[in-house]
Amino acid sequence: MSTSRSYAFWGNWVLEHPFGVLSTVIVLGILAAHYTVGHLRIDTDTGNLIAPDAPFQQYRRHYEQAFSQDLSTLLLVIESDTPELTKSASRRLLDLLSNDTDHFNSAYIPNDNEFFRQNGLLYLDTDALQTLSNDLSVAQPFIGRIAQQPNLTGFFSIFEDALKATDKAATEKNQLMPIDLASLADKISLVLHKTLNGENALLSWESLIAEKKRHAGKAFIIVSPKLDHSEIRPAQGAIEAIRKAAADIQDPALPAVKVWVTGEIGLEDDELAGMSSGTFTASVFSVVLVLFILLIAYRSVLLTVVTLLTLALGMVFCGAFAAIAVTELNLISLAFAVSNIGLGVEYAIHFCLRYRDNLKDHVDKELALRDTFITVGPSLLLAAGTTSIGLYAFIPTDYKGVAELGLLAGTSLFICLLITLISLPALLKILPAPRKFRLEKGQHPLSNLSRKLATLPLIYAKPISIATLVLALISIVLAFNVKTDFSPINLRDPNTESVIAFKELMADEETTPLTLNVLTKDENSTKILQQKLSALASVDKTISLFDLQPTDQDEKLAVIEELGLILGPQGQQFPQLKIDADPVPGITRLIKTIDVLLPQKTGDRDRESLTRLKKELQEILTELKALPEPGQKVFIEKIQTALLGTLPPVMKELSVSLEARNISLTDLPPDIREQWLSKDGLFRVQIFPKKDLNDLANLKEFIAEVQTVAPETTGLPIIYWESMKEVVQAFQQAIVIALVAIAVVLLAIRRSFLDTALVMVTLILAGLFTMASAVLTHTPINFANIIALPLLLGLGVDNGIHMLAKLHSLSEEENIYESSTARAIVFGALTTSSSFGGLAFSPHVGISSMGLIITVGIFWIMVCTFIILPALSRLILSHKESMRPRRAG
Repeated sequence: MSTSRSYAFWGNWVLEHPFGVLSTVIVLGILAAHYTVGHLRIDTDTGNLIAPDAPFQQYRRHYEQAFSQDLSTLLLVIESDTPELTKSASRRLLDLLSNDTDHFNSAYIPNDNEFFRQNGLLYLDTDALQTLSNDLSVAQPFIGRIAQQPNLTGFFSIFEDALKATDKAATEKNQLMPIDLASLADKISLVLHKTLNGENALLSWESLIAEKKRHAGKAFIIVSPKLDHSEIRPAQGAIEAIRKAAADIQDPALPAVKVWVTGEIGLEDDELAGMSSGTFTASVFSVVLVLFILLIAYRSVLLTVVTLLTLALGMVFCGAFAAIAVTELNLISLAFAVSNIGLGVEYAIHFCLRYRDNLKDHVDKELALRDTFITVGPSLLLAAGTTSIGLYAFIPTDYKGVAELGLLAGTSLFICLLITLISLPALLKILPAPRKFRLEKGQHPLSNLSRKLATLPLIYAKPISIATLVLALISIVLAFNVKTDFSPINLRDPNTESVIAFKELMADEETTPLTLNVLTKDENSTKILQQKLSALASVDKTISLFDLQPTDQDEKLAVIEELGLILGPQGQQFPQLKIDADPVPGITRLIKTIDVLLPQKTGDRDRESLTRLKKELQEILTELKALPEPGQKVFIEKIQTALLGTLPPVMKELSVSLEARNISLTDLPPDIREQWLSKDGLFRVQIFPKKDLNDLANLKEFIAEVQTVAPETTGLPIIYWESMKEVVQAFQQAIVIALVAIAVVLLAIRRSFLDTALVMVTLILAGLFTMASAVLTHTPINFANIIALPLLLGLGVDNGIHMLAKLHSLSEEENIYESSTARAIVFGALTTSSSFGGLAFSPHVGISSMGLIITVGIFWIMVCTFIILPALSRLILSHKESMRPRRAG
């Protein structure tokens, strides 16, 4: 009674002082908005979302403290058509970034510095170095001749002489050209064809005169950006500077160079950008859909506007609470903003629908408002309490991401309810009453359909129950096939540049970031550990500081010295290209030679290659004749650059590498040593997997085997795997908490074990059907959408309570689907699903899947509430008087 009197006093005071109440709320709202803007931030560090104090997180932090230089960095992947262009472009880009001290702390190219340029050949296997020596020995005659005449005429002359060599003189032919003539003809034809068609092309001589390197077309730059944490995207300025620098290094006369921005900071920036636009899109979608639903529910523009104003006020105060409670929103708890649109507006719907109904019975507007306040308030408080159970269930778990989401979204329900019960009555008191809109019984076009549907669960209770049992059994089988996605990368927008580049790196065993790292204390323990790790079936190789001292150096230096003698001074001091004054005679002679030799060629490939080359050479002559003299010079220079432009830099790099010398670990530059030996004297051992770790079985095997040898290992595979285990454990814990709490609330409200069982069964069925739907739609459980089931339990229990109470008091003349209870449940579910449905359009795959699963779950809650629960109640409670149809009067 005391609570009722206090509640009535509150309602009376609000209605008697509407202007004062609204003024106070608006002032507080402005202060709350100001505080939110100044204090609420976003934390994109996914490493802090899950079990921050777990052992695997402690190992991660220990490793990061020892080797912190590559933390919070951007990884730039530079790609082009040729390795020569990639190298030169990456070095130009590095110079620009290194000089931009406003945006970057540092930048460097791994394995591309003066030390590696000079001594890189020592790091090849002995067999690989010998192969390279053999290839260059074969190419030496070509190098010598082209060095004497470094222009188009010289090149075509060498090619002509190679063609004239007879089949018997195979040795002579091989000495003239470093590659099979048919292959070289095809490459030349392609370059000429692109050049004639206005495209930029380059012939890679590094690939021609030496064995092609696996990653020759890629280069990597590691950049430490200066972050501006006052911005939503702290790295935006640095990344924009990279984009500008990447545009500046483009040469209009050469093929384009692609610069991919990825790495830890790149992934976070793309995620923040996508989530900002995605959250905005989801919010707009939700507001528009909620607006449409409100217009249908109220049939009043006035009530719709008042509801949206109340929602906006509630969102402001919810934002202030988030700024006070957690300060930083993580990538999961950020979703609470969108979820509140649907959850928060539900209270206003209940209030306004009851207000409209009361206006039919009360002439006085204020009396209708007072009656609405007294009758709706307690039930809304119950709704907030039951819905928040599923959200609060995650708070005790070790999954910080959804624990904070549970705290924020659960508490925001009560904040929205408080704002609704304060500002909404005050607004309705000031504004005129909505126009009365009364439909006579049966007038509404859906009334007859609604009345027929209302009797179906009661008439066909047994068939519906049997069908439910069958569906439940099928769903149980399907639920055991639910897949979990342990990779946070798969939660991000797959179309962003950073994710595309990162996945390409993952697909290559040489560049994959899915490696493990372990720290050791001294040289002896490092080498012993490497031996043990290398013996594991799942380990491909290990790398430590001691692997940076080349093996068999004397033997390799002998090969390098011999190679220098073979190439001679021309190979070591290759001249720059000279502009060809008139290449037409050389091209004409080459065409005539092809004409003579074509009939002698018996192989189809040789004939096709030479025919194609002849056609392109003739096109070159035609183009030269059509151009004026200045244009001819430019065109000749372009062709010469395309065919021979990469040769001088390749020979220059080769010349530098021939100066290799015997090196020890003390000769390693400091920046290289720091990558493998910390300032505290800890050695780093990097472990590479032998199998594809995108396969969960391979991941588990790799982690388990390595941990048997080195328990304190860390790295992305362990972080992914352990995080997923923590998430699943948090999910199980939250489900238990939610089910127990809901059962307790039901028993406290209904004081009936049978009623509690009915509601709990329908809730569990809705959960089973939702999990089965996830399997059928190929939606794996991930770090984001795992919150769906506990949340759905909270959303569904309130509907079950109201529906069961209505079923107990149902009379024969009543249409349950036209009752105010049913209408409130339907429109509340629609607004809730609209808000979460908006999340399904987010580019963030995790949040999108959460929106999808919750929307599907709400659908199953409605099915269980409006069909299955009435049918089960009809069967189980048929012996009770309250469940028997009664005639009025």
